[in-house]
Amino acid sequence: MKNIVIAFDFSKNSIHALEYAVLYANVLESEITLLWVDNSVSDDLGLQHIENELRIEKKTNLKKLIKTFETKLKQGKIKVVLRKGKVYQEVQKLAKKIDADFIFAGTHGVSGYEQFWIGSNTNRIVTSAPCPVVTIRNDYNFKGDINNILMPIDSSMETKQKLPFVAELAKKFNAKIHLLQIINTPLKVIRRRIDKITLDAVECLEEEGVDFIQETVEGSNVVVTLLNYIDKNDLDLISIMTDQGTTTANKFLGPYAQQLINNSSIPIISLRAKEFR
Repeated sequence: MKNIVIAFDFSKNSIHALEYAVLYANVLESEITLLWVDNSVSDDLGLQHIENELRIEKKTNLKKLIKTFETKLKQGKIKVVLRKGKVYQEVQKLAKKIDADFIFAGTHGVSGYEQFWIGSNTNRIVTSAPCPVVTIRNDYNFKGDINNILMPIDSSMETKQKLPFVAELAKKFNAKIHLLQIINTPLKVIRRRIDKITLDAVECLEEEGVDFIQETVEGSNVVVTLLNYIDKNDLDLISIMTDQGTTTANKFLGPYAQQLINNSSIPIISLRAKEFR
């Protein structure tokens, strides 16, 4: 876990994501690369002049910002990469080039249980990234550490793939993992499958020496059940899978992942199944 990429656009969201990433960098002893993508396009000479002035101003502000945040790093400096193109594509390219372990992106968050993304760039970064993506809402006031990580368990085989990564992260932060079974079906065969996956996860965490608790909740709506659990518990991070193929039971993909990232009051780390095959 040595390389962190931050998608940066000078918004309060991206500055907040940078501040949060510094916490990870200090614990994981990681390098931070801040990526600013200039996606402005104009054929109008007058607008081009304004855009050039804006770029110069942004570069000046960026230097000041980096100088401020580097004082918070325990080691190293913040590297800056400037690209031109589509944001999500350039984030993907850079993450692959430097073999990034994390991508950090800020998100607005929404009120209620809306199904769609706020900010297409965040959506595309999460769905196209070659590594786990951490999204954080701009109104989340994080503490100086990560003590409790929520790991939902469903009936898919992909859900097990996040366990080694999350277990390693928990050990780095000396955090406790909350293994949470969410039952939203009366089918006994599905319930038994979730029980088996949870048992395997428990054995793995015991072998790794990771502190954890295991709980089960029932609810017809997976997202609402998860969000209610988050609200009632002192949690710092939730790990989800963003694409899990087809299954008849709980799925953390599509609308589930979208709604969680939009509505979760705490940061989310999204992992794609194919990353771990």
